[in-house]
Amino acid sequence: MVKWQLKKTSARLRVLRDELRLIDEQRMYVVDDADDLELRAVVSDSPLSRSEAHAAGGHAAAYDKARQHIIDETGRLEAKQDKLLDRLSTR
Repeated sequence: MVKWQLKKTSARLRVLRDELRLIDEQRMYVVDDADDLELRAVVSDSPLSRSEAHAAGGHAAAYDKARQHIIDETGRLEAKQDKLLDRLSTR
């Protein structure tokens, strides 16, 4: 049973790490776009520009939230994996 749980946890960790790499790559572009739109909004001072910048900032914040969720879940699973390894080694 412990080996099965360990295998399942390891597989989920691999998926989460892949997701984190993907989010980090996408986030880089979204944040860059949000920064550009924010600068344009300041320069043009139009309601449309401010609205676009606000929306882009929301997208960047959503990526930050998703990234943090993955980091938290990875930490939780790594702790679970450590406990499973301890259980396996005490057998």
